[in-house]
Amino acid sequence: MAPPNIKLNSGYLMPQVGFGLWKVDNATCADTVYNAIKTGYRLFDGACDYGNEKEAGEGVARAIKDGLVKREDLFIVSKLWNSFHDKDQVEPIAKKQLADWAIDYFDLFIVHFPVALKYVAPEVRYPPGWTFSEEDGIQLSNATIQETWTAMEGLVEKGLTKSIGISNFQGSLILDLLRYAKIRPATLQIEHHPYLVQPTLVELAKSEGIAVTAYSSFGPQSFRELEWEKATGTPLLFDHPTVVALSKKHNKTPAQVLLRWATQRGLAVIPKSNSQHRLEQNLNVTDFDLEPQELEAISALNRNLRFNNPTDVRSSNLLTESS
Repeated sequence: MAPPNIKLNSGYLMPQVGFGLWKVDNATCADTVYNAIKTGYRLFDGACDYGNEKEAGEGVARAIKDGLVKREDLFIVSKLWNSFHDKDQVEPIAKKQLADWAIDYFDLFIVHFPVALKYVAPEVRYPPGWTFSEEDGIQLSNATIQETWTAMEGLVEKGLTKSIGISNFQGSLILDLLRYAKIRPATLQIEHHPYLVQPTLVELAKSEGIAVTAYSSFGPQSFRELEWEKATGTPLLFDHPTVVALSKKHNKTPAQVLLRWATQRGLAVIPKSNSQHRLEQNLNVTDFDLEPQELEAISALNRNLRFNNPTDVRSSNLLTESS
C-alpha cells in the first residue's frame, strides 16, 4: 500500500514516507535507489553533503528507463550545503546538483543548516564538508539567512525546484525568516525521535503551515554507526521496554512503532535500510494506529537529547558526517 501524501503550502503533494540517502554507500547507491523504487518508495531525500547524488540519479534513471516510474511520479529532495549560502553561489550549485541527479528540477530543495561557511569551489573539493581547508579549518561566511533565502526563492521562480524548505532551524530563526520570506518554507526537516520530541518546535511549524519531516527517527541508531560517543552511550530505542511492548501488542517491529509514532502525529519520515524486508516494513507504517495513551507513552521518553547539533560547528562529530 502506498503511503499517504502531505499537502504542502506550495500546493504540491509530498509522500509521508520516503527513503533517506544519508550514509548510503556510493558503490551500492544506484542499486539501492532502483530497488527502493521497485519496492514502492517515491520520495528520495538527498543532499550535496551525502556525496552520492550521481549514483542516486543513476538509480532513478534506470527505473525510469525500465518503465517502473515516470519522473513526475517521484519526489526528489536535495539540500543546499553550508558553503554555498552566498547569494551568487546558490543557483550554480543547485544546477550542478540537478546535473548530478540528471534531472531538470527538484521537488524540494532545502537549506541544510542555518550555518554559512566560506565558499569552497566544487572543482577544489566536492562535497566540501565543514572545513575550508586542512590548514584553515572552519571558516564562516558573512551570508545572512535572508540573503540565502532570497536566492532560494529565485530557484522556484526559475523552475529549478518546485518547493523550498529548511532543515535544522529552531523556532526563533523560523519566525525571523517568515518576516521577509516571499515564498514560505514548505517543510522543516529536524532530528526527531522519542529522545528528542521538540513539541514546541513541531507545533510552531504546524501553526505556520510548514510540514515537518523527521530524520534519525530511530534515535541513536544512525549515529552509533559513526561511533559517536553520545550515541554509543545511549540505550537503543529498539530495545526500550515501552517500544518493545507496543511492538508485541500491535505485531509490528520496533522500527514500525517508532515510525508510526511520527506519522500518526502528522510528520513525514525518511528511514533507510539495506534489507529488502525492512524496506517493505518501513514503507508500511500508516496501516495501523497507536492509541492516544500509547503515543503519549512514547513521547514521555523524551530526554531533549540531540545527537546532531548544527551550532556546534567545531565538533569533531560534525566534521565526520552530517544528516
